[in-house]
Amino acid sequence: MADTIWDFTAADLRGQPVPLERYRGSVVLVVNVASRCGFTPQYAGLEALYRRHRDAGFVVLGFPCNQFGGQEPGTSREIETFCRDRFDVTFPMFEKVDVNGPAAHPLFVWLKAKAPGALGSKAVKWNFTKFLVDRDGAHVERFAPRTPPEAVEPAIIERLGRG
Repeated sequence: MADTIWDFTAADLRGQPVPLERYRGSVVLVVNVASRCGFTPQYAGLEALYRRHRDAGFVVLGFPCNQFGGQEPGTSREIETFCRDRFDVTFPMFEKVDVNGPAAHPLFVWLKAKAPGALGSKAVKWNFTKFLVDRDGAHVERFAPRTPPEAVEPAIIERLGRG
């Protein structure tokens, strides 16, 4: 099993492989997102966090997922257009992935093992589950889908060493 988030690669919305090593030294918030979910308005809060803290070494990584109620049916191009036009998303977005099951992206297998959910559950329960990864790339904290992005901000500030 990988030791840090930097050991993974994921394809961006254009299909280009992105080594997560690119974000080494940053505080990273990994979120499984969807465009037709009741939590979709969280895109605005995620973008606000990104803009507020990116210069201090913070990044949001969005991973569309269609495993929960078919709430992300679009193509990569449609997802990109939706995020840009509806929420002015500028943080990095990746190709649609599975977060659970046998086809789960290895990054999510690792995140779930590092930060189990309620009662030790390894499964991601719904869209907009958030995983906050420290600058070391190894320490992970999980936040539930209902947790709004602004509620994660104190943990981000602490990990950035700004608290």
